[in-house]
Amino acid sequence: MNIFALDTSTEYCSLALWLDGEILSRSVLAGQKHSELVLPMLNEMLSEGGITLSHLDGFAFGAGPGSFTGLRIACGVIQGLAFALDKPVVDISTLEALAQQNGSAKVITALDARMGEIYFAAYTQKPNNQWIPILSPMLCRPELAPQLIGKDWVGCGSGFDRYPDFLRDVYHDQLNEILTGCYPHAREIAQLSIARFEQGSVLLPEQAVPTYIRNKVALKESER
Repeated sequence: MNIFALDTSTEYCSLALWLDGEILSRSVLAGQKHSELVLPMLNEMLSEGGITLSHLDGFAFGAGPGSFTGLRIACGVIQGLAFALDKPVVDISTLEALAQQNGSAKVITALDARMGEIYFAAYTQKPNNQWIPILSPMLCRPELAPQLIGKDWVGCGSGFDRYPDFLRDVYHDQLNEILTGCYPHAREIAQLSIARFEQGSVLLPEQAVPTYIRNKVALKESER
């Protein structure tokens, strides 16, 4: 099975090709140039992998939460390619992708949502490597992050980078470690998508939509 995965939910632009169990991946700090970088990066990776678009069996993308513009870019690119090739799509939570990359079985994920808030979720991993949401993705203030049961949690994501003190205060000795510099990556999105493809839990291109969680993108002047 050959899968192309894309994430543009943060300031990073990451791509991955799953080629029958082998993974090629790329990531670049894109700022606001994701749309300019995606297709040239994809062409380079296809060439490196020795395949063309016609060899792909499906597409996966980081559906969110994350940057409004970034989520629309990833969804739009994946939809366009999937429509053109008549292939299925899998949408993967960016917070689950964060959990997948850090190697712990109990993970608190948090992305900086700006305006003093974070996108938050908590997961545990079953022996079959499936991630189970203990707290489903939500929007909250870091100092009001919901309580969790038990210890040995690992925290990761830009929310922990931005608000480490608030989140340490909430979870006290429940946190074993905070991993810094973590962001959603297409590599883990590709990995997580495989089970969905194998199970047939896929979307038609027109069914693929971003997961925003928040509808409000900026503070009013009176709220600043």
